[in-house]
Amino acid sequence: MVEHTLVEVSGTCGAQFESVRAALEEQLESGEELGASLYVDLDGDAVVDVWGGHRDASRIVPWTRDTLTNVWSTTKAVTSLAALALVDRGLLDVDAPVGTYWPEFAANGKEAVLVRHVLSHTSGVSGWEKPCTLEDIYETDAAAARLATQAPWWEPGTASGYHGMNFGHLVGELIRRVTGHSLRSFVAAELVGPLGADFQIGVARADWHRVADLVPPAVDPHALDALDPASPMYKTLTSPLADGEVANTEAWRLAQIGAANGHGTAAGLARLLSVVSRGGAVDGRRLLSPETIDLALKEQANGVDLVIGLPMRWGMGFALPEEHTFPYIPAGRVCFWGGWGGSMVVMDLDRRLTLSYTMNKMGGGVVGSERTEAYVSALYRAVRETGV
Repeated sequence: MVEHTLVEVSGTCGAQFESVRAALEEQLESGEELGASLYVDLDGDAVVDVWGGHRDASRIVPWTRDTLTNVWSTTKAVTSLAALALVDRGLLDVDAPVGTYWPEFAANGKEAVLVRHVLSHTSGVSGWEKPCTLEDIYETDAAAARLATQAPWWEPGTASGYHGMNFGHLVGELIRRVTGHSLRSFVAAELVGPLGADFQIGVARADWHRVADLVPPAVDPHALDALDPASPMYKTLTSPLADGEVANTEAWRLAQIGAANGHGTAAGLARLLSVVSRGGAVDGRRLLSPETIDLALKEQANGVDLVIGLPMRWGMGFALPEEHTFPYIPAGRVCFWGGWGGSMVVMDLDRRLTLSYTMNKMGGGVVGSERTEAYVSALYRAVRETGV
């Protein structure tokens, strides 16, 4: 490993992956990046563990290896891992109706919604009926109960429609019904604790001194005006409507939003999701069987997503490579997901490789950003050149 002591980029990086560290340095020097971490796990080895920049917009507080940041929808990858762990234990059947575990959910035409539909964003319940505020979804149990009473917005199983803010409420309620534990406590006790990963759903006050405030992108206030108010896209994106600044508030940090308010380090994310890349076990701790991983990678939806508006391929819990929407994600036994502004985790089972990226200056993309593409592309160029 090569030790780096540059002012802007710190950490370690294998010589064959030096281009990944260089990509981070370039983004920091250009000002495109404010503060960020990159971590690459190759079959248990930390071949890239680098970070740099600042936690704050004033560029006073340095970004460190243990800096936590809200990773928006990359949280869904951890929430999905929790559900898959229960599938592996035989406690959750992806082919069972959601109502088997959560009887109230079978109301209003949802009796045929299966667990697999929730995990693949095809349930027809991609958000809350209006009116719905952010404060409403902070009340986890009540917000889940509201979802149970709704009718689906399209025929379940026929198309995907990204479950932007409510994915964690749906999956979390299934976890609670099966285990008696909240999503937050299940993730902490069954995933984070055993693996020693630095990640939380929400973030404890005791760790706020480590949290980097997010710097949201400029948003066109009229961007949604042209959408049909009755469409799943409009209803999902506006109910509730979230401003990036909300991630810096006390209420958001204390809430349990398994779709969007996970806080972690790049190393922590990679530690958790390397379970998938490494065949289900990390350091002798098995969480998933090969059969459950195969299930997660089985395509459930392929087409233009009704909420994202782009071609998407979904497995169960994770996105699958789609060359038009994500040209930088390679084909093969690969799955991934990312968050608003750029954060991402990529799980490559063919190479037993996991990449994670966390940052505080948000890009404009709903999932990933130009910086995300630069880092992932640099990694796979190195992979091709070195034959990893």
